[in-house]
Order: sequence, then C-alpha cells, then structure tokens
Amino acid sequence: MKEVCGNLYCATDDGSYGVHGTGSTALQQLYDEGKRYDHCVIIGPMIMMKFTSMLTKKLGIPTVVSMNTVMVDGTGMCGACRLLVGGKVRFACVDGPEFDGFAVDYDQAMQRSKLYKTEEGRLLLKELQITEGKMAISVDMMKKVPVREQEPAVRAKNFEEVCLGYNDEEAMAEATRCLDCKNPRCVQGCPVSINIPAFIQEVKNGNPAKAYEIISESSSLPAVCGRVCPQETQCEGQCIRGIKGEPVSIGKLERYTADKAKELGIRPVNSARPNGKKVAVIGAGPSGLTCAGDLAKLGYSVTIFEALHKAGGVLVYGIPEFRLPKERVVAKEIENVESLGVKIETDVVIGRSATIDDLLEKEGFDAVFIGSGAGLPRFMNIPGEQALGVFSANEYLTRSNLMHAYRDDARTPIMRAKKAVVVGGGNVAMDAARTALRLGAETHIVYRRSEQELPARKEEVGHAKEEGIIFDLLTNPVEITTSEDGWVNGINCVRMQLGEPDASGRRRPEEIPGSEFHIDCDCVIMALGTSPNPLLHTTTPGLEVNKKGCLIVRDGSEETTKDGVFAGGDAVTGAATVILAMGAGKEAAKEIDSYLKNRA
Repeated sequence: MKEVCGNLYCATDDGSYGVHGTGSTALQQLYDEGKRYDHCVIIGPMIMMKFTSMLTKKLGIPTVVSMNTVMVDGTGMCGACRLLVGGKVRFACVDGPEFDGFAVDYDQAMQRSKLYKTEEGRLLLKELQITEGKMAISVDMMKKVPVREQEPAVRAKNFEEVCLGYNDEEAMAEATRCLDCKNPRCVQGCPVSINIPAFIQEVKNGNPAKAYEIISESSSLPAVCGRVCPQETQCEGQCIRGIKGEPVSIGKLERYTADKAKELGIRPVNSARPNGKKVAVIGAGPSGLTCAGDLAKLGYSVTIFEALHKAGGVLVYGIPEFRLPKERVVAKEIENVESLGVKIETDVVIGRSATIDDLLEKEGFDAVFIGSGAGLPRFMNIPGEQALGVFSANEYLTRSNLMHAYRDDARTPIMRAKKAVVVGGGNVAMDAARTALRLGAETHIVYRRSEQELPARKEEVGHAKEEGIIFDLLTNPVEITTSEDGWVNGINCVRMQLGEPDASGRRRPEEIPGSEFHIDCDCVIMALGTSPNPLLHTTTPGLEVNKKGCLIVRDGSEETTKDGVFAGGDAVTGAATVILAMGAGKEAAKEIDSYLKNRA
C-alpha cells in the first residue's frame, strides 16, 4: 500500500501497529491534529463502514461506501445484494456498488447478512463490540447501553451532576435497540405524546438536529425531562423491548438530543403569525412554561408572571443541582421558551401585586392559565415539630437549590448537620437526604412502609444507597426530642408492619406495639408532600378548590370554575411529577385556543 499511497495510516485493534483502535479512531486523531479532508471512501466490513460513516457525518466529510462485499453473482439475478439506501431498495451490483455513506441502512444490511454467517458469526452479531477510540461499546439488544456516572464516593462530596449522559457513539448504539414499532406504546405512555420512535431513528442515523426538531413539536423542556421524568413508569414502562429484556433508554436519548442541540446552537422555531389575543400564565414552572410555549406557537401573546426572582418553579427551587444543573440546563430551556416570544415577569405575586380579575378586566388578557404549583409543605403534627433544626424539605432544598447555600461563599445560611433524619420516601425525600449528605451529615431516611412501596424513582433510591444514605424502613416518627435550649437532639420512632392495602393500593402500615426506639440526630427534614398555596383562590371570587386545597377543574378538562381561567399541574393534582404538569399545561393550551376561537 505504501507504494501507491501518498499518505498511509494504519490502525490495529491491539495497538501492535499504527494507531491503537479502529480506522475511525485514526481519522478522528488526524482531524484533531488539524488535518481536513474533502472526501472519504470507505471499503471494508459492514460494521466498520457504518461507524466510520457516522464519524465522517459528524465531521462534515462527504462519504462514499463500497458495497461490493454483499454482491453474489454481479448481475442482479439473485437479488441477494439488495439494500435500503435513502429509504429505497437498491441493488449493489446494478445501482452500485458505491453509495452515499450517509444514506445506507447498515443495520438492515447486517441483519440480512446474518443469513449467510456461521453460528459463531451470528452470536458475535448479537453482542457487537464497537470500538471507538479507547472505548468499547457493548450492544446487547436485550440490555441498555450503560450510562456513565460519577463514582459514588466522589459525587457524595460534590454538587456536580451525577449522571454524565451518553456521548455520540453511546447514543447511536442505544438507539439501534429501538424496534421502531408500528404501534408505539411508548408514545401512549408519554404525557406529552413525543414521537419517540421517530426521534430515536434520527439519533441512530447520527442526526441529532432532526431528532430535536421532532421532540420540540411536543415538548418545551426535553433536557429537563430527559433527566428527571420517571420514564420507567411511563414511556419506558410501555416499551416492547422491555417485555423480554430491558427497555430502550428513552430518557437518556432525549437528554442526549437536547444537550446536543444546545451544543450545536439549535433552538425551537416559532413561525406562527400573531393573532392579537393575550394570555396570562401564573407560574413559570413546568406546566406554565409548557402552556406558554404551546400558546406562543399558536400565535398568542403570552406573559408569564412568576412570584420568585427566577423562573423555573420547582425546577430551580426543588430539584438539586446534582440531578438538574440550573444554569447549564434549566436556564437554557427557559431561554428556548422565551425565544418563541414568551415574556416572563419575575417578582410578581398574583393575588398580591395584582389579582386574576385585574389581569382579565384591567390588563386586557383574554384568558388566564394557573400553573402555580404546590409549594405549601405538610407536617406530621407530632410533639417537638416546632423545635429548632426541624425543616420542611421545601425550605431546606430552596435554600440549597435556589439560593445556592451549599456554596462556601453563599450569603444564604443552611444548616450543616452532623446527623440528619429525613422523613418520607418520595423523590423529594431522596433529594433532601442526598443534599444533607453532601453538606456533611450522616443521613437517615425514615419511611413507614417497605422498600417495595417507596414512591421515589428506583434510580434515585439506588443512587442514594450507593452514596451511603441509611434507610430505616417500616419506621414511623412519633416525637421529636429537644435539648434544653430548644434544638433537636433526636427522634422517637416505632416499628411498623404492613397490613391490607389502603386507598392508594399500597399496604397500610400498622404500628407494632412496644417497638419504640430512639435515633440521635441534630436535624429533621420533613418530606411529606405539599399542597397549593391558598392565596389565589382566596383572592379570586368564583375560583373553587376541593378539600385538599387543589383547584377544581371540570371533568376531563383544564377549565376551572371561573370563566376564562384554566389550571393544570400541581395546583390541580397536588404534588406530582414534572412531566404530568407539562402534560396538563399542553392540554390547557389546546383548550384555551379552542375557548378563545369559539368565543370570537
């Protein structure tokens, strides 16, 4: 080869000669050294052509692949060399053998070639070993491609994001696991109905920009949802691949797509013409941002009124930095919503600064959406609950997340306990416990049911255990004890056992007589759920709430008991998930659009 080549670069998988790795490894190194190429021709095994084409597409190098390796008689008689190129059937011997490397469906070609492989070869294809640089990606179609994370011992001492996400190669490899079902149950499991198979196919084809475009048709906050949504009970819980193996990592692929779009400088586009109608949105949390974004895409002039000094709602005050980075992720998602034409006014408390009636009658808004969330914390009402060192999870997390009290230079104080007890078993309890741990505390989670009934995501429970959180399950607090100066010095608990299921479907916890015991601690954090703030309904005639203080909406809709006022998310359901709030905001936008069109 040296005799006919101006420049020859070799790669071996064991590093015995030339570059240690594959041909694409060598190409990436040359590119990183500053070399540039106008054209690339790839000849070799199908798997090599696939992944080298993925790299050249990323680098923007036009590429041709030679498919003579799949030809049999060279006349087109047998049809064995048929391929899908650009979605159309082509024959290597008649139409090729050279084709656009970015248009060939390599997976389909490799699937067909299994027919002619030995049993050993078929087994090798079942678990492909794809070497990209120094990283080997194992693609077992029955298992997820593992996602990289900080080591538990390291992350337990910092507030950096735990999950590092997929890189390009890992995302494309995971995307190959999608069956692209004709009747995609995953879409049915998504509260905002993202076209999941379509975006995953674009990821597989190395086209994150198109994948982001597809997601953006349905979701305003993909980088958030990819990180914090409970996919295991929604889209991934419906995945057909999960029946006999592990479901596709839909959430991780959504996160990858959103992060890649940000890296490429891509933002959602709004081509709607203004329709002259104004809508006010109360609350810049997940439901409010979603409703506002969807209305803006329909041509409405939308203003969000946010009570806090920063937009984001629970995304900025409730979820820790190590799960959801604020500036790198949340702020960028909000900028995307603003890029659609949505205005956000912070430090405006509707019910104090202005009322809902003021918005409708004086400010000229045609409709109002309430997405104010549920930020009023609940307590157990047990003795000692008013002691110094007892916090709601809301207060504790707001200090850390919104005001960055975990930083050494923070002006907002936060208790750095020696031993903290967090009461509760949901995601908020996990967040509070893992925050306390990072602030230096030995941390216990006290929960009255067993691990099987924990409402928190399995991923969050697993992370908490890995980091050293101690779980005191089937345990219920009955009293908080204090020192003479009024500070917490412990918590008295009883052991529990599970009886018959209650209204929630979970087995009812029952106290075991004579099982009282004491846990020493200097901090107790109550993570028992939240309810909506009563300010809005007490200052708005005609706006009704139920016994739990949640806004009443008409059956099957997001319309409240007050004409022209709609609501969704935690303000209606009580504390729930980010994606359910987004789903409600999305539905409310449709209903507001219909309401205003019919009224006109």
